[in-house]
Amino acid sequence: MATGATIHTFTVQLADVDRGVYEALTLRVARHPSETDAFMVTRLLAYLLEYQDGIVFSEGISQTDEPAVLVRDRTGALVAWIEIGAPEAERLHFGSKAAERTIVYTHRDPAKVVARYAGKRIHRAEDIVVRSFDAGFADSAARLLERRNDLSLSVTEGQLFLDMGGATLSSGIHERAIV
Repeated sequence: MATGATIHTFTVQLADVDRGVYEALTLRVARHPSETDAFMVTRLLAYLLEYQDGIVFSEGISQTDEPAVLVRDRTGALVAWIEIGAPEAERLHFGSKAAERTIVYTHRDPAKVVARYAGKRIHRAEDIVVRSFDAGFADSAARLLERRNDLSLSVTEGQLFLDMGGATLSSGIHERAIV
């Protein structure tokens, strides 16, 4: 019998000073058995760092024609295609054609992720960035995960501060162009 997704609940206080976004959110995030905790944490952080009206988690692994996180405007048009990890160049090409903005958040070595795209055909590649965190940040946050989580995320001057499970972690938010 196949193992189902594990549901994690997050009560979040978001204060993104850089973007002027201040929200209190309750999120239910499903972690598929094939998904690592660090991947799920990165997906959650991408959602929070990109938070705006119309943002949603996609159906995930079962929905291969959508990214992990996406943003639609009020008309239903795709505004942002947000991938996690190290997606294939073809997915970025498709996403860049489908949405106004395409971005990748990764918990992996960003230099290796960017190197995967060298010489590949990707629509508007010059506009796509890979965002990452300090080495080990996502793994450290993943070790704090519970089924129910209260967390506070603050962002100021490109620095992220995460309070979760009685611990405080910080990281820079690093950005690399894919070309």
